[in-house]
Amino acid sequence: MTKQKRAHSLKYWLFFIGGLEIIAVAINLFYAPINIAAGGATGVAILIDAVWGVNRSITVFIFNIVMIVLAAIFLGKKTLKKVALGSILLPILMQITPSMQITKNDLLAVIYGGVLMGIGISMLYQIDASAGGTTIPPLIFKKYFYLDSAIGLMLIDMIIIILNIFVDGMEAFLLAAFSEVITTLTMQYSETGFDKKYQVRIMSNGNIAEIQAMLQDDYEGLTVYNVVGGYSEQKKQQLLIVVDTNEYGALIAKIRDLDPDAFIVTEDVAKVHGGRW
Repeated sequence: MTKQKRAHSLKYWLFFIGGLEIIAVAINLFYAPINIAAGGATGVAILIDAVWGVNRSITVFIFNIVMIVLAAIFLGKKTLKKVALGSILLPILMQITPSMQITKNDLLAVIYGGVLMGIGISMLYQIDASAGGTTIPPLIFKKYFYLDSAIGLMLIDMIIIILNIFVDGMEAFLLAAFSEVITTLTMQYSETGFDKKYQVRIMSNGNIAEIQAMLQDDYEGLTVYNVVGGYSEQKKQQLLIVVDTNEYGALIAKIRDLDPDAFIVTEDVAKVHGGRW
């Protein structure tokens, strides 16, 4: 095995075990102590534990085994290999991870739990792995009924979140729904990073050369496009530049000084690499 392959394998297992353990911590230290089910097989286990006192790890293990069987029958070996190991390891990690209530503030618990859950799931996504559970039925629905898997997973999670009402009341439902929002936002930031930038497109009828010269002097990565005006049908140039968010206000002010009527379109971007070309 080459050094590069060993490094890739090490990264895979660090992300795989680390992601699963972070999910286990989110469940055992934040969700389960206050009986909040924010979706997934672990949410089902929390509800069953709250009602009948069944060990959460056992419930997740049984649920995931059923899902593995369904994956083997309906989805084939490729999907089975992807979900099987995570499905078995997660309940084991939940069993050996201490379970305790470390905060008496329910809102703090769902915030921290949601953040940890988002980080854990994102780590698994980055290596194309899965903890199994409720991710299996949406894949089956997509294959046989052409229902988008993201919508299918959302529907299943919403059903589990709604069940909080019958177990612990409306407040538990609201906390679980809020936690799902926190998890989603955390996953978005985990996947795109916190280094947000703005992509700015600039057009000017009479001052494009002056704006281009200013951008070349003060910034990096300027791109010039040849375009055609849809209204005038005249050939024009469009400038494109990517700047940090803290540079945006000064950039717009400089452009407005050169041409108050400049047409500017701004978009959020992330994971921008490289510089001047």
